[in-house]
Amino acid sequence: MIVSSCSEYSRLLKSTDYNKKYDAAISFYEQKDYSKALALLQELVSVYRGTAKGEKIMYYYAYATYAVGDYLLAGYHFNNFVKTFPASDKTEECAFMYAYCYYLESPKYSLDQTDTKSAIKELQYFINKYPDSKRKEECNNLITRLRGKLEEKYYKISKQYYFLDDYQAAVTSFENVLKDFPDTKYREELMYMIVKSNYIFATKSTDKKKTERFKAAVDSYNKFVSYFPENSKYIKEVEGFYSSAKKQLEDFLKQ
Repeated sequence: MIVSSCSEYSRLLKSTDYNKKYDAAISFYEQKDYSKALALLQELVSVYRGTAKGEKIMYYYAYATYAVGDYLLAGYHFNNFVKTFPASDKTEECAFMYAYCYYLESPKYSLDQTDTKSAIKELQYFINKYPDSKRKEECNNLITRLRGKLEEKYYKISKQYYFLDDYQAAVTSFENVLKDFPDTKYREELMYMIVKSNYIFATKSTDKKKTERFKAAVDSYNKFVSYFPENSKYIKEVEGFYSSAKKQLEDFLKQ
């Protein structure tokens, strides 16, 4: 039976009876035999382009590609559907799936995040184009998850600068994370690390640079306590940095 089935499918692929191929492709798709459906749909896309069946074929072709896990190619086909059938009742759905395929291509935070940024861009574009879509909330949730990856990526990078003793770069990186992700869960730690990095950087500087860098440590301390006046687990440590920085500033001013 298996051999017979394979032989029949092989004959179908070689057949020039496109109506039979069309019926078989739809049948395979509806039975979730996406691999067999895909081979037939790929040929039928060009055969039925511009016909009444063309829209359904392209729609199924995109979803069959998606079903076998080729998200990059599926995204291309979903976008092609949007461009080819802008007035279709399935256009919004395919526009979402195009953006969603980008989301699925986003790697874990430790890898290059180019695809993550592209996914955010495409999901936001969908929201802007379909502001009343029922998929808007889902898009916002997906964007939040993607931004979480970027946040984690840049947080880890900023910590690496600190551990490499590049305190100036660490401060800049910590500040950029706070700027780009104002609601970050790492705010308290990052602001503490800015105080600490500024202080260590000042202590390791030449006498000529110490005044301005201890001032930076004091300024970062003042900013920290404006956010976390009493309840921070870092308060005693940052107060120590502040006291030492202030004393050394006073000593330099006496010279």
